[in-house]
Amino acid sequence: MTARGAAPAGPSDDTRTAPGPLLVELVTLAHRRLTGGLAAALAEEDCTVDQWRVLRALADDRGHPMGELAQALLIPQASLSRLVDSLADSGLVYRRQDDQDRRRITAHLSRQGRARLTRLDALAAAHDDAVRRACGLTDPAGLLERLAAL
Repeated sequence: MTARGAAPAGPSDDTRTAPGPLLVELVTLAHRRLTGGLAAALAEEDCTVDQWRVLRALADDRGHPMGELAQALLIPQASLSRLVDSLADSGLVYRRQDDQDRRRITAHLSRQGRARLTRLDALAAAHDDAVRRACGLTDPAGLLERLAAL
């Protein structure tokens, strides 16, 4: 009983329902599940998702400065430097001075890195196909590209 004589409202008296999940919650959950599955697939080749993403970004043969890569991949520059160091130690990428600006260092995919990326991309594609089949999705890319551009 309260001071006024009414019984306090208990949990069963509350008719409010929990709000439905927000889009950001659903996308976050989907991202974590997709990334977890991809990480497991790439682990077969002793590779992380972020290492694979760096290799893919370098596959265009243009060479990319670290700042540009960090921005494009949404990876903090210090973390990206450690990733590229690891990939360089494995012979998958190399660094080179930029032809126009000698102070600028660009990262490039090596031949060994390209061969490794081919194997990694095959694992990622198999994972992607399995997810699409399980979800009944043929092409969610349009929606996801619009979300990614926000």
